[in-house]
Amino acid sequence: MNNKIQERFNALLSHKVDEAATPPALTETLARQLLDRLARLRLFAHAYPLLTNLTHGRVKPADLLDFAYRHELQGLSLHLLDGEENSLSQMTPAQLQAFADKAKSLALDVHLEISSTRKQDVDQVIAIAKALGTRNIRVYSRYEGALSRVMDVIESDLHYLAQQADAHDLFFDFEQHEELKSAEIAQLLNRLDHPRLHALFDFGNMINACEQPLQALRTLGPHIRQVHLKGVRIVPEHNGFGHYGVLQGCDEDDLPNARMLFELLMLGDSTPQVIAFILEQENHYVAPAFRQTNEAADPFIAYREMSETALPAGYSLERMLADEHRWANNQVAYVRGLLAEFRTLAELTLAHGTQA
Repeated sequence: MNNKIQERFNALLSHKVDEAATPPALTETLARQLLDRLARLRLFAHAYPLLTNLTHGRVKPADLLDFAYRHELQGLSLHLLDGEENSLSQMTPAQLQAFADKAKSLALDVHLEISSTRKQDVDQVIAIAKALGTRNIRVYSRYEGALSRVMDVIESDLHYLAQQADAHDLFFDFEQHEELKSAEIAQLLNRLDHPRLHALFDFGNMINACEQPLQALRTLGPHIRQVHLKGVRIVPEHNGFGHYGVLQGCDEDDLPNARMLFELLMLGDSTPQVIAFILEQENHYVAPAFRQTNEAADPFIAYREMSETALPAGYSLERMLADEHRWANNQVAYVRGLLAEFRTLAELTLAHGTQA
């Protein structure tokens, strides 16, 4: 093993990591596996980085397909409601068919998202998924009440999702979305133990549930099938933590991006477990703390609205509309840079071993 290569690998995987664990040794075996995973990694665009543009009609869902194609991504994940009157939820059958045809012509996969597990919302997304020919749907719950009651309601919803997944050849991935802890989501998925129900791991949402990023990743790890990538500044609040969206990889970003990306890449034995790494830049998004360090054994879970980013102080609408495009491009470049560094280190390891 080349010490300089290992030192460079250690520095990459230790950046912003708040734990004492040493990164793994970059052996030839690990280097080959890493190169294989990088070759099979699937990067997706997301609607959220251009949400203001979508909300004000400057960008339409079909334009997001162009963004994904232009950046040589493998797909697009978008919320049913993104784009207001232009959203998938408002499209006619002919418009949905045109959207599906465009995605197919650009060789892009489409994944759908809703912010609910309620039957009426699930039925709506299933109808649109069938119209588009997509099989992958992100969900999360937004219930209020004691945690024990919320968990019971979600479990009931998940039984319905499992039935519909079997009936329509679909997969549902439950996102940890600020109010539930990773262990609670894993508990629900373990109870259902259904091959079509899994998890979507968001890079920052565990902060609001009073969890640490790597701990949350490892707890939810066996279930993770999709990933939202973004940058987050951690904001202490009372007895918990909120987060503020920042450009992924910037100095303000408190997340151990390289370490999380590496560990997610390596999930799965013979094949990659994560089927989509989704670029969800959320610059200026504000999310308050939901869980507390001193909460009761059965804490009250407050209702939350769907995510949105308000116009930041001092910003004009026109500047926000323009900057969203820059920020979305910025994230593609940052993530591609991380992936390139992983590839370089793996290739150097194999070259050094061959020479030896």
